[in-house]
Amino acid sequence: MIVKTKFGYQVLSSKGRNMGGPYKTLQEAQKRLRQIEFFKHRKP
Repeated sequence: MIVKTKFGYQVLSSKGRNMGGPYKTLQEAQKRLRQIEFFKHRKP
């Protein structure tokens, strides 16, 4: 999920762990979230 903080946008896991950021724009945070989902479901 993406959360707006006073430093920018941050990508968090469902347990609240930081997965990237802070990013200046929402688009950068969405790009990182897509990367995480891609590799999470990727078959080796």
